[in-house]
Amino acid sequence: MISVTPFFDYVLVWNTGISYGLLDGLPVWSLGLIMLVAVAALSVWWWRASDLLVRLGLALCVGGALSNALDRLVYGAVADFFHFHWGSWSFYIFNLADVAITLGVILLFVDLLGPRRRSTKRPA
Repeated sequence: MISVTPFFDYVLVWNTGISYGLLDGLPVWSLGLIMLVAVAALSVWWWRASDLLVRLGLALCVGGALSNALDRLVYGAVADFFHFHWGSWSFYIFNLADVAITLGVILLFVDLLGPRRRSTKRPA
């Protein structure tokens, strides 16, 4: 562990699950299959989307997923290394691919719930 600030450390953790260690006990091939299906579905959605915000959000999600998949292929697990904490509170340890996925999902939610969507009136 390398302490960078009183609230931020670099620490290497190998995540053998999907997200936050979810599905940790599954064999590597099954996690690869789940990731392949997810990336394929998101890629089809990206290909069919016409809105720039949706395409950007999906591109971030696919890019992050592919980066984590590459880690899993090369190392057998995903390397996570950013750790924020304060006192006894500790946030999940994550990597840049996780940041890209999170930002992509936020953009998709902004598109879904954004002002353009609320201002359109549905026929009665």
